[in-house]
Amino acid sequence: MKARFVTSKTESPFKNIIISVAIFVVVLFGFWFLTEKLDKRTTAEEAVRLEEALSRGVAQCYALEGSYPESLEYLKEHYGISYDADRYIVHYSVRGQNIAPSVTIIPREVPDEE
Repeated sequence: MKARFVTSKTESPFKNIIISVAIFVVVLFGFWFLTEKLDKRTTAEEAVRLEEALSRGVAQCYALEGSYPESLEYLKEHYGISYDADRYIVHYSVRGQNIAPSVTIIPREVPDEE
């Protein structure tokens, strides 16, 4: 009678360890890839929300005061606009008192925290 649960002696003892490590590395890489993709998508959506908030603030200032805000600082102080200056560069260019300002938002490259 043959033994039912005896493994063959010719198999490498490290075969299961190598397979487990390979699967772990693949799963780890997949997790990292998806995290990076999600972070980039979130940053882009935050930039859109910031642009919308600035546009609303500019329009509200014009409606209430009859002129566009003279600076980004004025919008921050009087209309509650706030953003993370470490994550975004906001270029606010005034063209005239009755001409809407040009607002450009550029996401900064944030270095990895260690």
